[in-house]
Amino acid sequence: MLMNLCVERLVIIFGLLGVLPLAGQAAHQSVEHYSEVGNRALAEGRYADAEQAFEKLRELAPEMAEVHANLGLIYFEERKFPDAVRELQRALKLKPALTKSSTILAMSLAELGRYKEALPGLEKGFRSSDRETKRMCGLQLERAHTGLQQDAKALEVAMEMSRSYPYDPEVLYHSGKIFGNYAFLSMQKLAEVAPDSIWTHQAAAEAYESQGSFDSAIGEYRHVLAIEPLRPGVHYRLGRTLLARWRAHSSPEDLSSAAKEFAEELSLDPLNANSAYELGEIHRDAGEFSDAEKYFKLALENYPNFEQAHLGLAAALTSVQKVDQALAHLKKAIALNPENEVSWYRLAQVERMLGDRAEKEKALAEFQRLHSKKTTTDREPGKNFFSSDEVTKQALEDDAPK
Repeated sequence: MLMNLCVERLVIIFGLLGVLPLAGQAAHQSVEHYSEVGNRALAEGRYADAEQAFEKLRELAPEMAEVHANLGLIYFEERKFPDAVRELQRALKLKPALTKSSTILAMSLAELGRYKEALPGLEKGFRSSDRETKRMCGLQLERAHTGLQQDAKALEVAMEMSRSYPYDPEVLYHSGKIFGNYAFLSMQKLAEVAPDSIWTHQAAAEAYESQGSFDSAIGEYRHVLAIEPLRPGVHYRLGRTLLARWRAHSSPEDLSSAAKEFAEELSLDPLNANSAYELGEIHRDAGEFSDAEKYFKLALENYPNFEQAHLGLAAALTSVQKVDQALAHLKKAIALNPENEVSWYRLAQVERMLGDRAEKEKALAEFQRLHSKKTTTDREPGKNFFSSDEVTKQALEDDAPK
C-alpha cells in the first residue's frame, strides 16, 4: 500500500526544511547555490535534480540536520525507502526536534515492513491535528497493525478513518478490506471453536445465500432448524433463499415452499413484518389481491414506516380499483423515501385513474427525472453479506418507460 504523495501535498504538510546559512564557511556561496537549486527542484517535483543538489549539500554540510531531513523527504518520494530511513535517522540524531521528519521516517519504516519500529511514529502522526498527516499515518497504521496481526487494532483505526474521511475513496477502499478481513477472521474463529453450533451453520447459510449458492444455503438453514426448530428468523431466511432459487430456476415447488416458510415464521413471530410482506407480494403476483392486502396491512400494523409494504399495498389496492386508498399509501411511501422512482410512477398511474391530469404529469416528471439518473448501485436482494433485513423490492411495471 504505497501512497502516491504529490510534492504539493508534502510541501503543504511538512514544509520545506530550508537550509540555514553556514556563517564562516569557505564554501558559503556553494551552499547557497545548492540550497536554492535543491529547494526549487523539490518544490517543483523534480526529485532527481533535488536529490543531486542536496547530496552536494550533504558533502558541504554533513552535520546540518535539515540537509539530511530534506534528503530523506526526497528519497521517500522516490520510493528509495532504505535511503530515506538512513537520512531521516541521521537528521533526528542531529536534531530530535524535527518532529515532521519523524513522521516521514515512520512511514518509510512501514513501507519496508518494519512495522514495530514504525508504530510509535505512526501513532503520534495519527493523533496530529493536521488532517493530511493524520490521513497518511492512519493508512500506514492500518497496514502496520494488519502486518503484525493486530487485527482488532487495525479495525479501530479503520473505524476512526471512516468517520474522519467518510468520502475519501482510498480510505474507504482500505477500511473496507480491513472490515472484510475482520469479518472473515471472526467467522473462521467461530468455525474453529464451535464447528457444530447453530451459529456456525447459520453463518455458513448466510454466506452461501449471499454468494447465490442456494442449494448449500438451504441445506445449512435446515440444519439450523433441525438443531433448534423454534429459532426466530431462520424460516424467513430459508423462505428468502427458496424465493431466490425460484427466480433463478422458475420452479413452482420453490415458490410454494417459500410461502410455507414465511407462514411458519409468522406463526413463530407474528411481528415479523418481512415475512408478512413477502407473503403479500407472493399473493399480489398471483393476482390474489384480497390475500395480498391482508398481509401487507399486517406488515404495516407493527411497522407503519415500512416503505415497501406501502408500495405493495398500494399496488394491490389499485388492482381492485381502490385508488383513493392506494393514493394515501403512495404518498406515505414518497414521504418516507422521495427518491424511489417506483413510487412516483405508480403515483402517476393512480392520479391518471383519478382524473387529475396536473398531478399525474407532476408525478410522471419526477419519475422521469429519477429514472434518468438511476445508477446500478442499488443493492440486489439476497446480495447483502450476513444481512437479514432485506426484502423483495417493488419494481417498475412492465409497461413503465425503460
